[in-house]
Amino acid sequence: MKPLVIDTLVKRYGDRVALDALSFTVSPGEIFGFVGGNGAGKTTTLRIAVGVLSPDSGVVRWGETPVGRPEAARFGYMPEERGLYPKMTVAKQLVYLGRLHGLTAQQARESMTRWTRRLHIEEHRDKPVDSLSLGNQQRVQLAAALVHDPDVLVLDEPFSGLDPLAVDAMSAVLREKAEHGVPVLFSSHQLDLVERLCDRVGVVHEGRLTACGSLAELRAPRAARHLFLKVDGAPGHWPADTPAVASFRPQDDGVLVEPAPGSTENDVLAAAMRHGTVRHLSWHQPTLADLFRDLVEPAKEDTPA
Repeated sequence: MKPLVIDTLVKRYGDRVALDALSFTVSPGEIFGFVGGNGAGKTTTLRIAVGVLSPDSGVVRWGETPVGRPEAARFGYMPEERGLYPKMTVAKQLVYLGRLHGLTAQQARESMTRWTRRLHIEEHRDKPVDSLSLGNQQRVQLAAALVHDPDVLVLDEPFSGLDPLAVDAMSAVLREKAEHGVPVLFSSHQLDLVERLCDRVGVVHEGRLTACGSLAELRAPRAARHLFLKVDGAPGHWPADTPAVASFRPQDDGVLVEPAPGSTENDVLAAAMRHGTVRHLSWHQPTLADLFRDLVEPAKEDTPA
């Protein structure tokens, strides 16, 4: 298996720069999560990766070979928008797409049977796609990306609209493909899933890659900066105007606190105990959502409520 290399992509739409020298590599057997806000450049990147769009400059390579039509034919692509024939039955559609990718009629039929069973949509094989729920249409779309046994997977928002069981089924498929050496690249706004599934993550903002690495690597510069506290009975303004606290961010069930320079967790604990009963205190490991906010939001001071 060969890596998928995104090398210095530039794409403009009029005066707007959609991609600004964007580069990263997805290694064989790696699940790479590609995250960013709306309009950050995720879909443009994925479309260029599979040959749907052309960059203004830069190149996509599969190993050492620039991706052209023969290479892209070995990719499995799942667009964010429905790319299915709505009136065609699931079975006929998947067989047809398998044949387009060079499978024999028998191979295409066997692959359709295998993937509809694996994704728990076998009972829908003889139904037109537009009669299915959005979640089941999403499963069919994944089957369409997998039917020809691709060597690279490129998926745009594959978990959108799926229930938890479907998320588990799709996650298992992506892990299995990666275990067989396939580079897996997918975008998602569901950062908890990205955090759970991915070996590495790339964060794109305004067409630029602002961070790339494993979750541990992304956390390293930001680790152990904040304490998470649950304090019963504390007044609503706490911990504003607390000398031991440099900044804070309320959470659903507590508050994240950054100790002031020269202050320790003991100083924060002592201040908290003066305002209520401390039920929990621990150093906070930032989630991918926390890291994403830090990377793409302008720095700003926390202000008292």
